[in-house]
Amino acid sequence: MGQDIFATDDTARQVFHDADQVLGYSLSDMCFNGPEGDLTKTIHTQPAIVTTSLAYYQATANTLRERPDWQPAFTAGHSLGEYTALAVAGALDFQEAIWLVGERGRLMQEAGEKSGGGMGAVLGLDAISVEEVCQETGMEIANINSDDQIVISGPKDAMARALDMAKARGARKVIPLRVGGAFHSSLMESAVEGMKHAMKKVTLRQPTIPVIGNCTGKPLTKVEDIEAELLQQLCESVQWSQSVRYMAGQGVQTFLEIGPGRVLSGLVRRIESEAQTVNVGEAKALEKLAS
Repeated sequence: MGQDIFATDDTARQVFHDADQVLGYSLSDMCFNGPEGDLTKTIHTQPAIVTTSLAYYQATANTLRERPDWQPAFTAGHSLGEYTALAVAGALDFQEAIWLVGERGRLMQEAGEKSGGGMGAVLGLDAISVEEVCQETGMEIANINSDDQIVISGPKDAMARALDMAKARGARKVIPLRVGGAFHSSLMESAVEGMKHAMKKVTLRQPTIPVIGNCTGKPLTKVEDIEAELLQQLCESVQWSQSVRYMAGQGVQTFLEIGPGRVLSGLVRRIESEAQTVNVGEAKALEKLAS
């Protein structure tokens, strides 16, 4: 993960070096060489994704420095990606963002091990119907990714019942997700107090670019709003569909996804069919972006 940008861009390489220093172990070596079993643990996955995303952002910013038409109107990130969005917007120092995400990953892994919950995706069923399924089974809506892609979260035994019920009520497909816990649900409550303490050790600033909050789908412009958001999103659902619609409603036509994967680009196009998406998740994408 991220080895190509590490090899080709000095500023991206520095992001990985900084991450190794603030985390106290060689995250870069784990990203490049594994073992996969360690990298897929929540405590490592979260800082690995944010570090890699920030590294690609640094390389992207260098590429687009002379392109005023590419200056962002908003930043937004899905779940964990909100920390990258905050760092890009100047609300968090890059090193402090990585450290804070390391703490978030540790706390969420501990909460997941304690609660034993899980998550599942429901495709082809509207939010009202999914909410009814959740109310009947004890699950919670974790992510509203698009009108017909919703993720639920909660106890594993309840999840099996909920997915079966969603399928019976017309869901096109249901998918149990391989994750380390019932993220964005009340089963993460035990992580909140630890995050409060961790956040006292970093400096949050007013963002220079409006950041769209996960929980509201609207801009976070004040430090106190950001503080509340980062605690709230541990246990509440990600309103990604609402976030994208807000930005589109403000005149955004092009969405630039930076970091591993292309999932968000696909979701944006499903939410706003006229939107243009650009993905930078590998070094060679920068060549196309620069042309």
